[in-house]
Amino acid sequence: MIVRDAGKDDLAVVHRLIGQLGYPVDPLEFQARFDRVAATSDHRILVAEESGRVVGVLHAFVRPALEKPCEVVVQALVVEAERRSAGVGEALMREAEAWGAGQSLPSTALYTRIDRDRSRAFYERLGYRLKGTSHLMGRP
Repeated sequence: MIVRDAGKDDLAVVHRLIGQLGYPVDPLEFQARFDRVAATSDHRILVAEESGRVVGVLHAFVRPALEKPCEVVVQALVVEAERRSAGVGEALMREAEAWGAGQSLPSTALYTRIDRDRSRAFYERLGYRLKGTSHLMGRP
């Protein structure tokens, strides 16, 4: 398995994988999002490739803050259904953590929906622990 930065040629498969999270988005809108994220130096889009086929994607970014130390945040992680529990997600997470460590950032954080029990168990197996709960609020 190879973990590498995503490129333009990965756009379609990254779009398909992100769609598996349950957040469908128009392909043109997704391309604009992908381009914007890829152009930002404190964001990374990583893919895991096996035998020339992308089987996982991770989006992480550096989050500076005033009330706590700057850290890496994993925004999204998706692994092809048939490749789950095969080390793909762990390889992507370890690369994100190494990216943060290479910038002397003390931690990596993420959010996972409360109804995604399997995801939570995966992150706990990697050593992640619940730090708090919150309400996500928005205003259109």
